[in-house]
Amino acid sequence: MALGGSRTVAGAGVIGTAVLVLAFGNQAFTEWVDRHTNAGTVWGWFLRQLTWPRWAVGPTDDSNSAMRDLLASDLRAILLLVFVALVLVMVAKKIAGGAAGFFIGWAALVFAAALAAFATAFIAANASLLGAFTAAAVASAYGLFVGWIVGILTGGAKGATS
Repeated sequence: MALGGSRTVAGAGVIGTAVLVLAFGNQAFTEWVDRHTNAGTVWGWFLRQLTWPRWAVGPTDDSNSAMRDLLASDLRAILLLVFVALVLVMVAKKIAGGAAGFFIGWAALVFAAALAAFATAFIAANASLLGAFTAAAVASAYGLFVGWIVGILTGGAKGATS
């Protein structure tokens, strides 16, 4: 029974993260946000946060650096899901939803985003350690300001009861 409950908390977090990545990280939405929002407004800033794990089907041009950047961004979106799943599966056995589920879901997205960004920063063109630290910092901001959505989903999930 506890194992089924832990899958429920982890599943809610992974599904929530997948919906965020698919809905707000896709190329059509990110291009729309870039063209039609103002980063100087709260709404524009938040929409730009939502687009952080950008992914695309193909590169914007045929250069080697564009291909590397595409691979890094697509892998970053995949690793975000994998790392959220790993964090939630490891701790979900001890969580019964509620406030603990909310905070662990939120924290999972902060941690997973930073780790995914750091790991994939070395694939992108012009990679550096400072660039990886900067990418992790930007990604943790995504987790901080978007992670509450995943937290709500994991907090409302049924967790382990024993």
